[in-house]
Amino acid sequence: MSLSLLSLRSFSSLPTGQVLGGFHVGAASPPAVAWPLQHLPTLVLDGGEALRECWLLPDGAPVLTGGHEGVAWRRGGDLLFGVIDVQEAGVVPEAGRSALQQAAFDIYARIFQLLDAQGLPHLWRLWNYMADINGEADGLERYRQFNIGRGDAFEAGARSVVGRVPAACALGVASGPLTVAFLAGPTPIVPVENPRQVSAFLYPDRYGPRSPTFSRAALVHPPGQEILFVSGTASIVGHETVHRGDVRAQTAESLDNIAAVLAEASLKSRSGAFALGDLGYRAYVRHPADLATVREVVAQRLGAAPVTYVLADVCRADLLVEIEGQCVR
Repeated sequence: MSLSLLSLRSFSSLPTGQVLGGFHVGAASPPAVAWPLQHLPTLVLDGGEALRECWLLPDGAPVLTGGHEGVAWRRGGDLLFGVIDVQEAGVVPEAGRSALQQAAFDIYARIFQLLDAQGLPHLWRLWNYMADINGEADGLERYRQFNIGRGDAFEAGARSVVGRVPAACALGVASGPLTVAFLAGPTPIVPVENPRQVSAFLYPDRYGPRSPTFSRAALVHPPGQEILFVSGTASIVGHETVHRGDVRAQTAESLDNIAAVLAEASLKSRSGAFALGDLGYRAYVRHPADLATVREVVAQRLGAAPVTYVLADVCRADLLVEIEGQCVR
């Protein structure tokens, strides 16, 4: 069962039987649809009213749709897409956990329960968004709380927290629930790391009690296809933020890191080498005033590659931009 990713102005013209799941990025509420849809309530900065994306299956593909402990999911063949939103205000944390930490644990525990029940144990890609990601509560930055809950759930679900872990992003928005979307399948990812960076799952404890659980990129192989997911990538060399306060240099460094990831992915690819212009991208920009600079640098490096610019906070307060991408072959 092959996949494609489509960006569009409206969901209304899509036959629901062909949609696996999708995303609505924009301040306005999304339309009601019959398939799992992740809503990111923030601004699209490059002039669009909203970003609408759908993972599509072939014409006439049979699908199953369901729910599990708050996870809205749809399955086509051996491909599974799901979305779960949890409002922290309704979470009752266990002893020693913050509400966000508990919410992250609960979300991932429910996802793993669903994957096991569906016989599709392998997470391929995750999209995580939360309010006030750089804020501090209960004596710890909220992103670090999220990492604890996520990592604990991986271990509780008998999943590795190092090595073969999915591609992912984690961004902050002004308000809204902790929302996680995921794509999963029957086969494990081929993880890709960046020789210019320490693997995120091996970060030293200065970045929190538990390291983030994601690979820099992941290659996955639906039947007859190869998909490359590049995780959210920022101006980090080794494990240190570089070019603090300089959005131009941070954008260039982020693209240098993506280029390094693509070089590594090319060595593992079944379909040939990857170039920067082969992917489609989301660029998350912390300050709207930086958009023109980010776009200028991106255009110089990526040419005509499609890029959508989204207002969001990056997981470190000193990072001004983060870029992610994917290529479907």
